[in-house]
Amino acid sequence: MTTGNPIFRGCTTNKLSGSCAKLDVQNWLKDIPNTHNSEDIVEIRFKNTRKDYYANVNRLSLEVGELVAVEGNPGHDIGMVSLTGDLVLRQMKRHKVTTVNGELRKVYRKAKQVDIEKWEAAMKREHETMIKSRQLAVDLRLNMKIGDVEYQGDGTKAIFYYIADERVDFRQLIKVLAETFRIRVEMKQIGARQEAGRIGGIGPCGRELCCSAWMSNFSSVTTVAARYQEISMNPQKLAGQCSKLKCCINYEVDCYINEQKDFPPKERLKTEEGEYIYLKSDVFKRTYYYTLDSRAPTGQVAVPVSRVKQIMRMNEKGKVPERLIEISDIDINIEKALPNYENVVGQDSLTRFDKPKDDSRRKKRRPKRRMKNDDNARPPRDKARQDKPKSEGNQRNNQRRKPSGKFKKPRNQRNDKEKE
Repeated sequence: MTTGNPIFRGCTTNKLSGSCAKLDVQNWLKDIPNTHNSEDIVEIRFKNTRKDYYANVNRLSLEVGELVAVEGNPGHDIGMVSLTGDLVLRQMKRHKVTTVNGELRKVYRKAKQVDIEKWEAAMKREHETMIKSRQLAVDLRLNMKIGDVEYQGDGTKAIFYYIADERVDFRQLIKVLAETFRIRVEMKQIGARQEAGRIGGIGPCGRELCCSAWMSNFSSVTTVAARYQEISMNPQKLAGQCSKLKCCINYEVDCYINEQKDFPPKERLKTEEGEYIYLKSDVFKRTYYYTLDSRAPTGQVAVPVSRVKQIMRMNEKGKVPERLIEISDIDINIEKALPNYENVVGQDSLTRFDKPKDDSRRKKRRPKRRMKNDDNARPPRDKARQDKPKSEGNQRNNQRRKPSGKFKKPRNQRNDKEKE
């Protein structure tokens, strides 16, 4: 049920509705009959990341991607079915569910052609409304930014999403917006991460932003997680497109914390060679890197965690080891560095194309054939050397070169001639 030139929100991959949902969920229970979801609750997606859950009271046969008319406040709204079946109950525990007097809102019907035309006309007004509302907020001197506007399907209500660092008194703004656009106004505050999720984009990893692709709950991210992972404390690299710390910093921090439970403190080590300073660590190789004061930050030495513990126990007792690493530890590190496979073919080598080509496969040029009746043909070079008499070469070497008459006389001889 689409028009000739429909307006879709998202990418055009779905066959029924022509768009794919942000925060889409893979229904891994679609092959199992619906047993637990007896009330037939469905998940409906609206603009960008907004989702809600509605009761299919009329028992309509709904499929993912169909446009439906649902209960609004007031009127009705147009949304897209994004999930059905037993998995809806699991998703309801993760997301906030809107209820009216303790009951879910209802699905009225499948969207008709008239409903879709009104919905498309309302969506065309969203950008113009957002620009105008920003100007009105500036005129009222409100410290806020209106990031997006979403119209209801019947065009009688609009949700204004705004960002503000402090609490804003927007009562006067609501009156001005209602009088200007002749609609019911709802203000909803969002954070910088929610705004990035609604706008979308490509992250530094080359993939779609997690907040706009699958992430719905934004947990707090601190620099402590970056320190556990030995990440450089560079604000430009740690911050995402929302100017906050990247959410992906929290993905692997639990693994790093579990690995570092038995790690010794990062203190200096005293040896007979000198006092070594801690530089960095490789968590999963269980290795610390140290350097001497005189050679910092060059001359890094990789020390196993077990050796670090041993030296620390010796330093606590007042003992100083002869060297930082024992010979046995060096041999173990070398054995670990050796590959545990045999590259027979050579296809895994990065320099396999840099090797010189084998000239043995090239065809050797054959000498030109000479005519038998050609008397002026020169004999082969080797044969000419054999026929040449040996005395001829010796005679040439023994001949002295005669001096030419063009050379100048010494200076003292010329002076004697001038005196005469």
